Amino acid sequence: MAQHAFDLVVIGGGPGGYVAAIRAAQLKMKVALVEREHLGGICLNWGCIPTKALLRSSEIFHLLHNLGDYGLEAKEVGFDFAKVIKRSRNVAGQLNRGVQHLLRKNKVTVFDGQGRLDGKQTVAVERDGKTVDVLTAPHIILATGARARTLPGLELDGRLIWTYKEAMVPDAMPGSVLVIGSGAIGIEFASFFHAMGAEVGVVEVLDRILPVEDEEISAFARKAFEKRGIKILTKATVKELKTAADSVTATVAIEGGATETITAERVILAVGIVGNTEGLGLEGTKVRVEKTHVVTDPWMATGEPGVYALGDLAGPPWLAHKASHEGVLCVERIRGLKDTHPLDVTKIPGCTYCYPQVASVGLSEQAAKAAGHEIKVGRFPYIGNGKAIALGETEGMVKTVFDAATGELLGAHMIGAEVTELIQGFVLARQMEATELDIMATVYPHPTLSEMMHESALDAYGRAIHF
Repeated sequence: MAQHAFDLVVIGGGPGGYVAAIRAAQLKMKVALVEREHLGGICLNWGCIPTKALLRSSEIFHLLHNLGDYGLEAKEVGFDFAKVIKRSRNVAGQLNRGVQHLLRKNKVTVFDGQGRLDGKQTVAVERDGKTVDVLTAPHIILATGARARTLPGLELDGRLIWTYKEAMVPDAMPGSVLVIGSGAIGIEFASFFHAMGAEVGVVEVLDRILPVEDEEISAFARKAFEKRGIKILTKATVKELKTAADSVTATVAIEGGATETITAERVILAVGIVGNTEGLGLEGTKVRVEKTHVVTDPWMATGEPGVYALGDLAGPPWLAHKASHEGVLCVERIRGLKDTHPLDVTKIPGCTYCYPQVASVGLSEQAAKAAGHEIKVGRFPYIGNGKAIALGETEGMVKTVFDAATGELLGAHMIGAEVTELIQGFVLARQMEATELDIMATVYPHPTLSEMMHESALDAYGRAIHF
């Protein structure tokens, strides 16, 4: 059995793990990365990237059905669903190979197998239940990610009842889909399948969809989705799923004690995640697990000296970009760099790539009030923006929340075309602790969608020009 000594061992090759490994190598550490399946993790192979490829196909298909709005026409508009899926998988494959190249370029040693803590400063690499390598290092990062949560009575079968994984590689386009859960994953799949022609329903146990978003944005999104024909039930719980030959019937408890039955060809469970803590050898260590996720301090350190955890395995928000940033912070802290600071989760953007898109950063209007802030709120609609009108994308709004006393931008919330690209301007403003004066004094190019960001800040102080 081979034994190898390193400065750092990373277990898990997702966006948190591989970024941590590369940053450590840049800082002259000898690094090993252990991955049991695909480099790039769920995000690159089965999440963030391939879903965006699917959504791009559905976006184009949607535009093809509205060519008349642009003075264009096309005959016999259709799609080859197998090719839509194949393109998504090819995109994921290309990026997977890119991660392999980056790790080789940075001289990170990759071990294929399941990594497990095996005593102080030791990781055993297992394949087929047998230990094939033993790695030692004073620092070990756990970055094993998470998997889809399942619920009692709503068991998966992989054919009719799917998680995100099966939903990305169906054999054929379903005629109808029921999505259970209305977070980012559920809403993105609802948007994709609806745009491709399926009848889509969404069931959410809470009182609104996209529950982590600002309430006003959430309500706007629901109205937009229902206008397109997506059926949405909130304050509703799926009690039972009964499968037939090629369909599933859901029994749904709705507000007031009544029940409703919904039959669809396929059901997608999108009800959260659970951390991949099993098989890591945490037993007998001081690593603490709460609700399937590893507890860490602000620097990603666990209770076990020399052992760290980050990304979806650790605390929320469970986002790929948060995991990558944690990987960098963790390694730089290990190396003693002076210019590192704990991660402020209110400066992490969230994006949902549905149609229309949703993006936000910082405190919602409700959260700002709950935190005791006196606030000023600005809004600007897409219909008031020249570029949006030219694009034919007039559905949406930009909302900003400022501290009334200091002028600090507390939060920004957006819905509409390309807001997932626009939000970074507000993220930078949050990072730099920008005030309303900073944003107002910034020159925004014309004609662009970004002008709405400026106008929203102006509106908060009664100075909007175009609305």
